[in-house]
Amino acid sequence: MKKLFIALLGCITFVLQAQEIQDAVRYAQDNLTGTARFRAMGGAFGALGGDLSSTGINPAGSAVFNTNQAGFTITSFNHRNNASFSNNPTRQNDNNFDLNQLGAVFVFESADKNAKWKKLAFGINYDQTHNLDNRTFAAGINPTNSVANYFLSYANGIPLGDLINVPFGNMTFAEQQAFLGFEGYVINPVFSNGSVISPENYNQNLGNTLYGSNVPAGGNYFQENFVNSSGFNGKLNFNFAAQYEDFLFLGANLNAHFIDFRRYQNFFESNTNDPSNGLQRVRMENDLYTYGNGFSFQLGAIAKLSEELRIGAAYQSPTWYRLNDEFTQTLISEDRVNGQSFNNVVDPRIINIYPAYTLQTPGNFTGSIAYIFGTKGLLSFDYSRKDYSNTQFRPGSSYFNDLNNQMTNILTATNEYRIGGEYRIKEWSLRGGYRFEDSPYKDRLVVGSLTSYSAGFGYNFGATRLDMAYNYSQREFNQGFFSQGLTDAARINNVQNNIVLTLLFNF
Repeated sequence: MKKLFIALLGCITFVLQAQEIQDAVRYAQDNLTGTARFRAMGGAFGALGGDLSSTGINPAGSAVFNTNQAGFTITSFNHRNNASFSNNPTRQNDNNFDLNQLGAVFVFESADKNAKWKKLAFGINYDQTHNLDNRTFAAGINPTNSVANYFLSYANGIPLGDLINVPFGNMTFAEQQAFLGFEGYVINPVFSNGSVISPENYNQNLGNTLYGSNVPAGGNYFQENFVNSSGFNGKLNFNFAAQYEDFLFLGANLNAHFIDFRRYQNFFESNTNDPSNGLQRVRMENDLYTYGNGFSFQLGAIAKLSEELRIGAAYQSPTWYRLNDEFTQTLISEDRVNGQSFNNVVDPRIINIYPAYTLQTPGNFTGSIAYIFGTKGLLSFDYSRKDYSNTQFRPGSSYFNDLNNQMTNILTATNEYRIGGEYRIKEWSLRGGYRFEDSPYKDRLVVGSLTSYSAGFGYNFGATRLDMAYNYSQREFNQGFFSQGLTDAARINNVQNNIVLTLLFNF
């Protein structure tokens, strides 16, 4: 397959317009996929520390460790997506298994018992902050809107000569969409009176900029939309923390972030409005691959107000990503003329590689409080606030500026609450947790709030510890078929059931 590099010439005119608000939100969200103990307690570790994944919330947490520790976590991820489109329910499941956490912390205690700085800790930990593997499928009858409107929204205004004479690789994204619709006979060039321009008259009308639908009118278009996503957001934190006297723990992280995400869409439409003429069915495949890395830092503190009560505060800076997009498309259709069928395959066999760009996701603040019941157990509460309207694409261009303005108006600040508890019975620990996160959208129909429940247990063998957790979460969202023209959406109820296993070693 031919690869095409689309250059940055003064301003970005060829930016992939599949970069949407949903992409920015996807990369800005964390799903707290850490150790089993961390997951079982809802991620409420901001004032506790003492867990490898807790340093991802509050970097001061590594100074709470009394011994060196290393561990890893494996998780079974299950997504169940119940979709509804035009009152037609469908279901799609996705299951995968992954090593989602790996890390170690090293503790150095002061040999001077009178020293004010009692302890230093260094840690390195990898957490898969967001597992992006997922599948959705929606199908139903659209009473009014055809996929032809998607292609028309791009085509109208583009000269017919550009679609005929300009190589696909030299086209803008809008021209490429118009070309697919034109070559697949989804749309036709038309005169101002609406009559179709026949192929033998194309050369006399190369300046024409009007197009019409080749889909028979009448509505009731049967549509299917299958989306398969795969990949992850990962964070590798390099941690430093210290304990001052017996009451104060301070820490900092330098974080390296990784994104590897692929989204494959297979859209199908058919109709029976006129079995003799016009487009009968069309299938369009879109494949987007996004990859890149980023950087952020964190600062945190934990204060031990008494033997029982602790409070914590942490700041997570914005994450500055440098991302790359690759995009391919194909279209297959069948149209009929006076009852005779014609099959059309539009496959440019070109990978569009777009200019690298920067995404700045919002930072957040976390406040925490925990109460320790001696050796019997604990309760912990975290509150975090993140303003998604501060999300920004760069470098500056008319398209990115418009998108940034949209995010400012559409996205909002979120409040996240995490509650966790643990009860110990000799070597056993029983745990439970709850997590709630507001929708990042002002319109909660676009994406709803997230609710999560978790439970788990652990057994301490002495030098090793085995922890297990079960996590349930649920969130509803609208999944639009396309960004413009055909923006009709299926309502998706996403339910996640995850089983987490962690093995820890003290040394």
